[in-house]
Amino acid sequence: MKAAIYGQFYHANSGIYIEELLNVLDSENIEVAIEENFLRLIDENNEIKKNFQHFKTFKALDNSYDIFISVGGDGTILQSINFVRDLDIPIMGINTGRLGFLATVHKEEIRTTISRLIKEEYKISQRSLLCIITDPEVEELRGNNFALNEIAVSRKNSTSMITIDTWLDDEPLTAYWADGLIVSTPTGSTGYSLSCGGPVITPATKALVITPIAPHNLNARPLVIKDNTRITLRVSGRADDYLVSMDSRLATLKNNTTVTIKKAPFKIKIVEFTSDTFLKTLRKKLLWGEDKRN
Repeated sequence: MKAAIYGQFYHANSGIYIEELLNVLDSENIEVAIEENFLRLIDENNEIKKNFQHFKTFKALDNSYDIFISVGGDGTILQSINFVRDLDIPIMGINTGRLGFLATVHKEEIRTTISRLIKEEYKISQRSLLCIITDPEVEELRGNNFALNEIAVSRKNSTSMITIDTWLDDEPLTAYWADGLIVSTPTGSTGYSLSCGGPVITPATKALVITPIAPHNLNARPLVIKDNTRITLRVSGRADDYLVSMDSRLATLKNNTTVTIKKAPFKIKIVEFTSDTFLKTLRKKLLWGEDKRN
């Protein structure tokens, strides 16, 4: 087995778990490559005494890897897709962060989890992505125009709302007057969209949700659509430009740039263990069913 390891940050209390992960992989004779910036963070930290310089490093991946292990929270997994892209490498998230809808492996269970991984005691959850195309083309988006959670447009450097003319498969929908608009996958429905009043969508559902951000037209509500719908946006406002975000990546677009959003031609594989179902995560993370009166 060949594993790639990635993390964005090194938190004060995560060193022991990172060290355990690397030691377990080493003891199982798994070929390991660590993303070079993450290895530098590990080596610079005084908590880990062992030197892991014998591991290989990577800047980019190829299809020779069997597993991509993300160490952090959900944000780290969102960054992981920039490495995995369309290589069809499963991603396993070890949660050293906070909420953990995607990174569901508990940091205290690393040893048993790696054992189950080797024995293939897991299932794969296929997650749809979105891609964005602009007219005129924007250099910042070239070759990196996809998102696992959501693509959103929002106002920039202004307190004034923006107008977002919206079409679905070339048929006019409406003009949102709002702070912005979110187009979310089922995976992203528990993120930004949820905080703006959008619905929770189970991961296997073939749907997208359009959620306005603080709309002034109060009859504007989140809209669930088929995931093969082509969404076209044209933004205008008092400022000369606006923001578009793809998960955690940002780009600036000029007013009246035509934005087309559609389902990406590839999916991301998320490793799930049988004890960590989506519904169980909902109950645990969102406290569904909890009632302090009982």
